[in-house]
This record gives sequence, C-alpha cells and structure tokens, in this order.
Amino acid sequence: MAWKLMLASAVAMAARNVPYAVMPPRRKSFVAHSSDHLPMKSTPINADWIVSGEPQARTAEHSRGHDDAALTAIWDCTAGEFRWFFGWDETVMILEGEVHITAEDGTERMLRAGDVAFFAGGTWARWRVDDYVRKVAFLRKPFPKPMAIAYRLRNLLRNGGQTGISA
Repeated sequence: MAWKLMLASAVAMAARNVPYAVMPPRRKSFVAHSSDHLPMKSTPINADWIVSGEPQARTAEHSRGHDDAALTAIWDCTAGEFRWFFGWDETVMILEGEVHITAEDGTERMLRAGDVAFFAGGTWARWRVDDYVRKVAFLRKPFPKPMAIAYRLRNLLRNGGQTGISA
C-alpha cells in the first residue's frame, strides 16, 4: 500500500513538471495591482466560528498560480472575535490595523502593519480584531505527505545534497 502511495505521488509530481501535451489557456506570467484598487467582495465568516461581535470580512483575489496550488489575496475585516480554520498553508503580512492572534498551542501575538506570520494548513487560530485589519495573504495547498517526501527527495538530488534556499 505504501509503495502504491509513493508511486502515485511520484506520478502526480512528474505530471506537474511535464509540459502540457495540449496547451492550456494562456495565463498571465506577471500580475501587478495596487492593493487599494482591487475589488473587494464580501466573504462572510462562518457563523459557528464567531466568538463575539459582528466581524465583516472581504476578500479580493490578486493572483493564482498556474497549477491552482497557490493564491495571493487581499483580505480585510472589521471588529470582532472569531476562530479561523486554515485549510491551506498561509503566510500573511498585515498592511493596516492590527489583530490579536491565539494559536492552537496557546501562543499569543499581536500583529501590526508590517508584521509577517505563517499559519500551517489544517490548523485553527483565534483572531480578535479590535477595530480593523487588512492583510495580504499568500496561500499554498500543502502536498500530501508521500508527495512532500518525494518532492524533498527530488530537490535534494537536484541540489547535490544541499538543503535550504539559495539565490
């Protein structure tokens, strides 16, 4: 069974790296917008997640990766407190305002304009917005474990045993 999962993961990873046999619709390779001019759409917070207040959230999609495994968006929210489930890995940078975060492990942190934070996919965090917060969110779908291991192994082999980010 484990070998089947590894094989399926390797095939899926290879398929992502092989050029398309049939050319998909051409997408933009460069996207730039002022975050202040993106059209924001109401994206209500799940009512079961709201702890207090009436937080109103909005989102504007900035860009999406060609494989739909990555997304960049602008998100804002008015005052309120709520739990949030991160279905994807998410890195955020606060653009305006502030938010009090309590992670699943009890870690507490206030994020203000200029602060950057990472939330692992599959986790919860509690958000308390006293007035208003606006962020840019970089989201990435996590690979299934067998695929992640195969991907890391491929990178290790490609980089001659070197790990980490290189410029």
